[in-house]
Amino acid sequence: MASDWSDWIGREARAAERLDESLAARWLATLDLTAPEGAAMPQGIHFALCTPQAPTAMLGDDGHPARSDEPANLYPPIDLPRRMWAGSEIEFLRPLMLGDRIDKLSRVVSLSEKEGRSGRLAFLELVHEIAANGEPAIRERQTLVYREAAAPDAPLVPPAVGEKLFDPKAWDRVQTLAPSEALLFRFSALTFNTHRIHYDTPYASEVERYRGPVVHGPLIATLLLQLAAEVAGPVGSFGFSARSPAIAGDTLHLAVRDQGSTLELAALNAAGTVLTTAHAER
Repeated sequence: MASDWSDWIGREARAAERLDESLAARWLATLDLTAPEGAAMPQGIHFALCTPQAPTAMLGDDGHPARSDEPANLYPPIDLPRRMWAGSEIEFLRPLMLGDRIDKLSRVVSLSEKEGRSGRLAFLELVHEIAANGEPAIRERQTLVYREAAAPDAPLVPPAVGEKLFDPKAWDRVQTLAPSEALLFRFSALTFNTHRIHYDTPYASEVERYRGPVVHGPLIATLLLQLAAEVAGPVGSFGFSARSPAIAGDTLHLAVRDQGSTLELAALNAAGTVLTTAHAER
């Protein structure tokens, strides 16, 4: 990793599109949602708006846009091959409405490196500011983590779930599903995310040493946002942090505790292991 990334701090990228009926219909169909009565769209749909659109020829081996130091590239060429979305803190300032013109400004705000138990790690923080028809609508602070390559003989992770110990009585409401490969593929298509860990099983297992296709962090976040909306309606803020990967086909429990002005949320596996933590403010 380069010793000085100061030139990257403050680097920006802009994108724009319209939240049209076809995108909204695909979002609702992917998540098995009925169309809302009004024009306001469910929270989380911003994950599918103003997505990176690198040409196919510019993709790296993992499916992400290839890294380079070109001035137009928002992401620095960190020399750690595995990239993951570690979490986000999101403020919802106004609903996104069908037909809105969406403008997104993304900016690099920090880049740091440390030594972890699994080797070198790099953390990239970005701020995304989304406007709808010229009005501030969403502000998101996103953290990406970069890791060293997995050893070819490394055990597949996470381990297969053993005894089922999840206790639903510890939560106010629980939804249970097993995210399918079809759901992961559709969400990848919606968000124009070509990271191969989400749809290419041989790559996920043989190269990155996952037990199967990995459920997207923002997909889990979207499902938890839906659960929060069922309890409290649209929320004012939401944050999530990934702890362990969820694998397609495994049982996934989405759980919420109502703490008054705050909702405590989590995604857990069948053994009760927390995979993602989240919180929401009314």
